[in-house]
Amino acid sequence: MQKIRNIAVIAHVDHGKTTLVDGLLEQSGTFGSHEQHDERAMDSNDLEKERGITILSKNTAIRYKDYKINIIDTPGHADFGGEVERVLKMVDGVLVLVDAYEGVMPQTKFVVKKMLALGKMPIVVINKIDKPSADPERVVDEMFDLFAAMGATDEQQDFPVIYAAARDGMAKLDMNDPDGNFECIFETILEHVPEPEGDAANPLQAQVFTLDYDNYVGKIGISRIFNGTVRKGDNVMLAKSDGELVKGKISKLIGFHGLNRMEIDEAEAGDIVAFAGMETVDVGDTIADPENPVALDPMHVEEPTLTVVFAVNDSPLAGQEGKHVTSNKLKDRLEFEMRTNVAMRLETIGEGKFKVSGRGELQITVLAENMRREGYEFSISRPEVIVKEIEGVKCEPFEHLVIDVPEDLSGTVIERLGKRKAEMKSMLPMGQGFQRIEFEIPARALIGFRGQFLTDTKGEGVMNHSFLEFRPFTGAVESRSYGALISMVDGETLAFSLFGIQDRGVLFVGVQTKVYEGMIIGEHSRSNDLVVNPIKGKAQSNVRSSGADEAIKLVPPRDMSLERALEWIEDDELLEVTPENIRIRKKYLTENERKRHSRKNK
Repeated sequence: MQKIRNIAVIAHVDHGKTTLVDGLLEQSGTFGSHEQHDERAMDSNDLEKERGITILSKNTAIRYKDYKINIIDTPGHADFGGEVERVLKMVDGVLVLVDAYEGVMPQTKFVVKKMLALGKMPIVVINKIDKPSADPERVVDEMFDLFAAMGATDEQQDFPVIYAAARDGMAKLDMNDPDGNFECIFETILEHVPEPEGDAANPLQAQVFTLDYDNYVGKIGISRIFNGTVRKGDNVMLAKSDGELVKGKISKLIGFHGLNRMEIDEAEAGDIVAFAGMETVDVGDTIADPENPVALDPMHVEEPTLTVVFAVNDSPLAGQEGKHVTSNKLKDRLEFEMRTNVAMRLETIGEGKFKVSGRGELQITVLAENMRREGYEFSISRPEVIVKEIEGVKCEPFEHLVIDVPEDLSGTVIERLGKRKAEMKSMLPMGQGFQRIEFEIPARALIGFRGQFLTDTKGEGVMNHSFLEFRPFTGAVESRSYGALISMVDGETLAFSLFGIQDRGVLFVGVQTKVYEGMIIGEHSRSNDLVVNPIKGKAQSNVRSSGADEAIKLVPPRDMSLERALEWIEDDELLEVTPENIRIRKKYLTENERKRHSRKNK
């Protein structure tokens, strides 16, 4: 029987999980001296590297002494919370990371609640103690309070604490100790994380907790073996969550070591492995012994809370920049995403229109961003929250919102949120002139709030939110207070006309940008929409003027990223996404059509 420990690393976004896992890989000697690896080696996809966030949970294994430690690095963003919950079922202990200054954040609460409910043993790592503003003692107290409030058992309350600066590869068990390396983390894991339960002699039971896809072998299920032994080529029974039993064969068995995956011939209870050979495999399914199939408890996958409509791009500039522009291509790509992404749902709602539901705006924009990089061209509608009927009452999702703002700006933010039906729950000074304010707010009210919030707090505010529960519908919520500047013609923008338009609001486009009728080129400074002509040139005459032409000075246009644009648009607007551009447009391009539809709606 090999000596195994299974742990997950959980924390709020940006508290240093992936950096810690890097350090553990490095200091355990998992990388050979000849191996090159990047910083934050676990964040493998381009978007993760650019944004500095983890989107998909990933597993790795390291050797320390004669132990094999399986580590799962999880996302910290609330939109990927379902991923964390599933991972926690697969491990026996958890490293909970907390920033030494920020302390307990909404996602920390979310993951700790899930961890305690599953009875896992925590090891608390106070990270970033090298920050000048760090206050590790306060954060340890916050963690004790949090564990007590969440109903932790006495055993869970008695958690070991490690102080670390993961970026520098430094850790120690007491703040007064000299700086050491990660050895104390490895030793604490061996001492406090229980051995995996289960027996290699029992009939096979393994549960799939995440999916991958490979063009050669098809769907890959990454799973934890709870009982028994599995070998390459074995015939097995797949027990689906709805009770259906499907026969299958393991064509490939894959083990993990560092960042590498290698083919192995067998694995036994307690280990985490990946296997291929079954196309119908899903998250939560049990791989069982064909003679005696006993299914494990199915997993609860969190319900989506937001929907958007992906549709074929039908603007005047359609098909000029993308490689994949047809509805069939769009449908295939979205269906491919659903194969491995269990937190999302897809339904076809019309010719070339697909309703995609997810856990939040970030999850949807990450999918859209990946698709445009792959050469897809499509349009996206404004996100809408999913409204459910619970016991005859119309209910909507509510979020737990935590914001850190400079004290002198907190009044403005509280007033803004008040108009959006937010209820303030607590207000605490954070030191260094900052305040932390907690709210409960309808998820609808948060759509489009981030841009306004950054403006109000001069870019210094930090907001985080996580799903709370479904509550009775609260009625209308204030939305965007400014109208749009809409182009009335097709063509390329000219500096002369933009110079005249920029006094009317904020522009989203620069000079020599292709525009078309109905495309939104900026935000109006008033609440109504304004139709403008951005392609008009200066009329030339052959009479010499006494003064030279005024120098035309243009204010740089506002950079609208995919997320920012998706938050900005209203119900009658769409986002046109191509590999090269993100354009904002009205659903109905001509002014006559818009007037006709607004009359109909009234």
